[in-house]
Amino acid sequence: MSQTLVPARVSSPGRILSRELDARGWTQKDLAVIVERPPQTINEIVKGKKQITPETAMDLAAALGTSAEFWTNLEANYRLHLAQKEAGQSSGDSSISRRGRLYSLAPIPEMVKRGWIEGADSIDKLEKAVCDFFGVVRIEEAVQLAVNCRQSEVFEAEGRAQIAWVKRVENLVRNREVAVFDRAKLRDAIPDLLEYARKAEDVALVPQKLASLGVHFAIVPHLQKTYLDGAAFYVEGTPVVALTLRHKRIDNFWFTLMHELGHIVAGHKGSYLDNMENLAVTEEEAEANQLAADWLLEPQDLSEFVAETSPYFSTKKVQQFSISQNRHPGILAGRLHREELIPYKNHRKFLVKVDRYLEGWIAQ
Repeated sequence: MSQTLVPARVSSPGRILSRELDARGWTQKDLAVIVERPPQTINEIVKGKKQITPETAMDLAAALGTSAEFWTNLEANYRLHLAQKEAGQSSGDSSISRRGRLYSLAPIPEMVKRGWIEGADSIDKLEKAVCDFFGVVRIEEAVQLAVNCRQSEVFEAEGRAQIAWVKRVENLVRNREVAVFDRAKLRDAIPDLLEYARKAEDVALVPQKLASLGVHFAIVPHLQKTYLDGAAFYVEGTPVVALTLRHKRIDNFWFTLMHELGHIVAGHKGSYLDNMENLAVTEEEAEANQLAADWLLEPQDLSEFVAETSPYFSTKKVQQFSISQNRHPGILAGRLHREELIPYKNHRKFLVKVDRYLEGWIAQ
């Protein structure tokens, strides 16, 4: 049987106590003398007007040869029975349990705070809002998202927050119009896209360029405990690239963007959520990582530059090489940091923030 049986009647501790007194031939006054309590207290316990406290339970146990737990358990079960009876429902069907199920499915408070769903005092309205957000009819339905989540070994991300974040991106881009997607066309257009990687303000031109290539683009800040930088997946056959701008630096923007485009250009199946501080777990991730690195800085040129310049990467040399690559110097500085060729404190002036140029694309 899968149902939990709920007794129709639960005896009160006072009723059990009365039987114990009858079995011993004691009166309530006798018990009051034995436990050194006022007779009125014993009478109120028998009538169910007064609860059995832990101290009283220990006294009854000593007088009647039972355990204190026997009386505290009787009291707790009886009071719970009364509460359920008053509510007119079992705990399994209560609004509390339904609300708990919703909070287990998604980060409800943060979703309400960001305006993804409307907050509601009514559990029915809240359930409907969550169902509408996830695109399901009933809350019991599983949320269908084929996402390969690579979680940080240090900051383990919560799957429910990741799913909600992806659904938010999906809901944002679903009704946007983009050109018909052609993988070969996107691959050939990578050099054109990277023309915007020379000046920080040109990141503002990236979204429309991607739309002209049949790629949806969205920026949704990451939810707590997700630690995501970007994602690549498909909505009705159209590719989506989404960023969080968790790190607002120009190097992180471009490397994350090109990494996600690498998944699409390489024809990787499925969907990917990426923490750029925890990459290269699979062949697909390694390939996307390599494509991004090679697109941003020509590998042979970079190798020769490092060989000729290391370990003294002066400001002038960083700027000159960046100009030769038609790239912002922050992209090179970020690469040198990641490969531990220079201390992280060096050349940080080049790591400009780009979020102000993308304000119109940052959704809540």
